[in-house]
Amino acid sequence: MSPSTAPDVGIITTGHDVADARLHKITAALHSRDLTVELWGLGEASGGPAGAVVHAGPRGTMVQRLARTAVLPWRTKAKVVMTVDPDMIPIARLVTGLRRRKLVVDVHEDYERLLADRAWAKGLAGLPARLIVRAGSKLAAGADLTVVADSHLAPHQAKHRLVVQNLPDHGFLAPAPATGAPRAVYVGDLRASRGLFDMVETVAAAPEWSLDLVGPVAPSDRDKLEARIQEPELAGRVRLHGRQPPADAWRIAQGAWASLAMLQPTPAFIEAMPSKIYEYLASGLPVLSTRLPRQTRVIEESGGGVLVDSVAEAAETLRRWSADPGELEKLHDHALQWAAEHLPTNTPYDDLADAILNLLRGSA
Repeated sequence: MSPSTAPDVGIITTGHDVADARLHKITAALHSRDLTVELWGLGEASGGPAGAVVHAGPRGTMVQRLARTAVLPWRTKAKVVMTVDPDMIPIARLVTGLRRRKLVVDVHEDYERLLADRAWAKGLAGLPARLIVRAGSKLAAGADLTVVADSHLAPHQAKHRLVVQNLPDHGFLAPAPATGAPRAVYVGDLRASRGLFDMVETVAAAPEWSLDLVGPVAPSDRDKLEARIQEPELAGRVRLHGRQPPADAWRIAQGAWASLAMLQPTPAFIEAMPSKIYEYLASGLPVLSTRLPRQTRVIEESGGGVLVDSVAEAAETLRRWSADPGELEKLHDHALQWAAEHLPTNTPYDDLADAILNLLRGSA
C-alpha cells in the first residue's frame, strides 16, 4: 500500500470490541473531517463504526492477545496510528518510530486502579499486568499526542496532552418520552462492581418494573446473573442485550422510564465520571444513582435524578415513580434542560479529530 492510499488513521486494539462507544465517537469525529479510518479490534465487523474499514476477530486466549499486540502495530499502514490499550504502547512506539509515523495514545481509564478491582490482577499473578500498565503510562507521555479521558488521569505531563472527556455524541442518542409499562435501562459494561446485582435486586423488589441491561457481562458474573434472572420473581423482567453499537444501544433505551447507575465506590470508580450519566441526562432519562462524588455533583446540579444509598432505597424510589409518574416527568424535563445548557453539540472528540488533522498536516 503506497503512502497516498494508506488510511489516514489506524486504530488498533486487542482488548476492545469494535462496537465500543468511544471507538464509534472517535471515528465519527474523524470521518467528519474527511479522514479515512481503519479499525482493528474484537467482535464482529458489523458492529464497527460507520465510515471505517473494520477488521475484527474473537478475543481468544491471553497468549493470542499477546501475539496480536506484537503484530498489529506492524499490520496497519496508516499515517497516524492510535492505540487504546496500555499493553500496546511499547510496541506501537517502537514501530511508529521506525516507520516515521505519528502515534496517538488514548488513556481512557485509570488502568492501575482498574486492576485493583480485578481479582486476577492481585498478588504475584497480576504483577506482569501492573508492570505493563505502569510502563505504558510512562511511554504514553512520549507519544505525538497523548489523549486522556479525564484531567485526573496519568500521565499528567506529556509531549502533547489533550483531555477528551467521554461526553455524549448526540448523533447516537434517541431521546423520547417514557412509553409503555415502567422500564429501567442500563447501558455499559456489566459486573458486580458496576452495580450489576444491585440493579437486578432493585428491580426484583419493584415488581411493576422491568430492566434492560445493554452491555457485555463479565464472565465471572454471568452464571450467577443468568441463574438469578430466571427465578420466578424475575422471570421475563430482566432482559440481556449484550454489547451493542452505540446507536443500537440508545434505541433500546428509547422510551424507558428511568436509567440506573449503581457503581460501587471501588478505587477505579471513586474519582471517575461515567459517561453514561451524561448520556442518560441528554436522553431525558431520570437517573437513579449511587452517591459517588462526581455523579452526585452532576445529578444534584441537574435535578435530573435521585441519589440512593441502598438497594432498598432504590427499589422504594422505583415503586414511588410507578405510583406517581409526575415526579418522573419533572426529572425528565430537568435532565433535558441541563443537558441543553451544559453538554455542547461540539464535543471533545471534535477537538481530538482536529489535533489528529494537525498531525497529518505536520503542524503539531
